[in-house]
Amino acid sequence: MPALFGEDGVVGGAERYAFELARNMAEITPTRLVTFGRRDASFTEGRLDIRVVGNPLFVRGQPNNPVSLELLRELRESEVVHCHQQHVVASSLAALFCRSTGRRIFVTDLGGGGWDISGYLSTDRWYHGHLHISEYSRKISGHARKMRAEVISGGVDTSKFCPDETVAREGIVLFVGRLMPHKGVNDLINALPSELKLEIIGQAYDSRFYGDLKRLAEGKRIVFRHNCGDGDLVQAYRRALCVVLPSVYRTIYGQETEIPELLGQTLLEGMACGTPVICTDVASMPEIVEEGVTGFVVPPNNPSALGERIRWLSEHPADADGIGKAARRSVLDRFTWPQVVRRCLDIYGAGISK
Repeated sequence: MPALFGEDGVVGGAERYAFELARNMAEITPTRLVTFGRRDASFTEGRLDIRVVGNPLFVRGQPNNPVSLELLRELRESEVVHCHQQHVVASSLAALFCRSTGRRIFVTDLGGGGWDISGYLSTDRWYHGHLHISEYSRKISGHARKMRAEVISGGVDTSKFCPDETVAREGIVLFVGRLMPHKGVNDLINALPSELKLEIIGQAYDSRFYGDLKRLAEGKRIVFRHNCGDGDLVQAYRRALCVVLPSVYRTIYGQETEIPELLGQTLLEGMACGTPVICTDVASMPEIVEEGVTGFVVPPNNPSALGERIRWLSEHPADADGIGKAARRSVLDRFTWPQVVRRCLDIYGAGISK
C-alpha cells in the first residue's frame, strides 16, 4: 500500500498536490495518506484512507517540520512510501526505516522544509527515486542527469475545474495564491489597467507584505478575499478575464529566491476552467504556459509588460476565448491526475535503484 504524507491539512498548493495525488491513486490501488495534526484521526475520502497522526513534535518549533514515532507504525503497513518533502526529519526517518526493512521509498519536493540531517549531508541516495513536479525542480535540485530522478508533473481535477458556458466572463483579473513577497503581487497591482478590476484570493502569510499590498491597492478596483472554498474558487476562475501568477526571483524587499514556483498549480486550475493565463518567465512556469497559445509569459519585475498583456486580452475578447480553449486542451493533454498517477505507478514498479 503506498503511503503519502505531507504537512498539516489540505491548505495550499503543496498540500493539495499530495492529497489529490493520493485520492486519485486510491482509485487504482489501496492508498493511505498519512499527515500530522492536532489530534489523532482516521477517516476516508472516497476510496482513500486518511490517517492523521496527532500531537507531533515540531522540530525546533518549526510548524512545517512535524515528526512522531507513530509514523513508524504506519510505515510498517506499507509496501511503497512516497514522501512529499525531502528536507524534514519525518522524511529522513521514513527513508532510514524503509531502507532498513526493504521497502521502496520515493520523494517529491514540494518546496519548504526545515531543520534536518539533509542540511549537513546528502540524503539523495536514501530514496529509490526522486519524483519531481517540473523539469525546473529536477534541475534546481541538481538531479538533471541523475537516473533515479524523474518528472511526474502536476495534475488538475478536470471535472471540478472546468468551463461553464452559463457563466459570463467579466473584466476581472485574478490572482490565487499565498500572499508572500516572492509571489510578486505588488507588480500585478501596479500593472492593473485602471478600467479593470483585480481579485486577490489567498491567505496573508507576511504581515508587512500584506500591509504594503493594501496601501498599493488604495483607490483601485481591487478586492482581497481570504477564505474561498473550492466552489467559490472555480467560479472565480470561470468569471475571470485572465489568471495571473507574477512570481519573482527578487522580491520588493530585495530578497532573492531560486524557487519561487516549482510548478504553478493555480495556472493549471485556471487553464482547466478555460481561462487565459499570464505568468512571469520564472522557474517552472514557462513549462506550463505556451506563449501566445495558452497564455503569455512576461519578464519578472516588469509591471509595464504585465499590464500590456492584460489590456490586450481585455481588448481582444474573441482571441482571449480561443486562448482559453487552447489552455483547457493543454491541461487535458498533459496535466490530469490519472496521468500523474500512472507515471508514479510505473516508477514504483520499475525496480529499485541501488
